[in-house]
Amino acid sequence: MKPDEIKKLDAYFKRVFQNPGLQVKARPRKDDSAEVYMGDEFLGIVFKDDEEGELSYNFSMAILDIDL
Repeated sequence: MKPDEIKKLDAYFKRVFQNPGLQVKARPRKDDSAEVYMGDEFLGIVFKDDEEGELSYNFSMAILDIDL
């Protein structure tokens, strides 16, 4: 993803979840997604989906049973 997209997603996550500790970071060697962190803890991946000219982003987060 481009740096301007990452900045917009970062601001969106912070605003929607009302948490300034969330961060969206670029992924090494990947340009269709970014990583989401809470401080140093990895939370998930945001994938960019540009299907038929309609752009959307999908957030995927795995929750391990040991974390519940």
